[in-house]
Amino acid sequence: MVELGVIGGSGLYELAADAERVLLDTPYGKPASAVSIGVLGGKEVAFMTRHGTDHAVPPHLVNYRANIWALKELGVTTLVTSSVVGSLRADYRPGHFVLVDQFYDRTTGRASTFFEGPKVVHASLADPYCPALRAAARTALEGLGEAFHPTGTAVVIQGPRFSTRAESQVYQTLGFSVLSMTQFPETALAREAAMCVVNISFVSDLDAGVAGLQDEPVTAGLVWRTVRDAQPRIRRVLERTVELLEPNPGCACHGVLADI
Repeated sequence: MVELGVIGGSGLYELAADAERVLLDTPYGKPASAVSIGVLGGKEVAFMTRHGTDHAVPPHLVNYRANIWALKELGVTTLVTSSVVGSLRADYRPGHFVLVDQFYDRTTGRASTFFEGPKVVHASLADPYCPALRAAARTALEGLGEAFHPTGTAVVIQGPRFSTRAESQVYQTLGFSVLSMTQFPETALAREAAMCVVNISFVSDLDAGVAGLQDEPVTAGLVWRTVRDAQPRIRRVLERTVELLEPNPGCACHGVLADI
């Protein structure tokens, strides 16, 4: 059983050293990739790449339920998720990290719960990301001297297309910090699985609606180049965060279904 799990975002396909690959099946089908069980930050971790090893699965077709179920089956109770995001704020610059503490769902049609009857379950998601894990990630980022933002709200869009300028401007008006395509339903499912979750987002671009700062449209090539160059930094942050994490059986995240 492996208590610590990591889900890699765009461009992050391998992480742990000396990994053993485990291919699992679940009641929801196959996960996006095999789970690599190896050592990161001096600890055993179960690592999965969200979009598959060749980035073949777009965000709206990721089998989020299978991914989370597979990690749960392996014993994961503490989960670090890595995301590449676009910024909606001038001060959240490309190259910065963000410890997202809230999200706002704008997706459609995604299977987003394990509880489809006969019993109705309403999981609390007021605070979707674990405060204790976020504190550890903050310590890691500070220790590495990385530019980061300790809070932020991600608006989760359907993808795989990028936003129009008008959509981006509306999201800014509503006070959102960054754009994500994957934090929902992944985070909600992890909560239903009684996991502690922290998300470490990396800003790849300023969205097209950030007037005067990103006048050119966001392109996939721009995102890939930025993420490629930042891979060593992203890996160091994840490794140091894992090194600092300790599973906490008494955390309130694990008892989210106790009062239903």
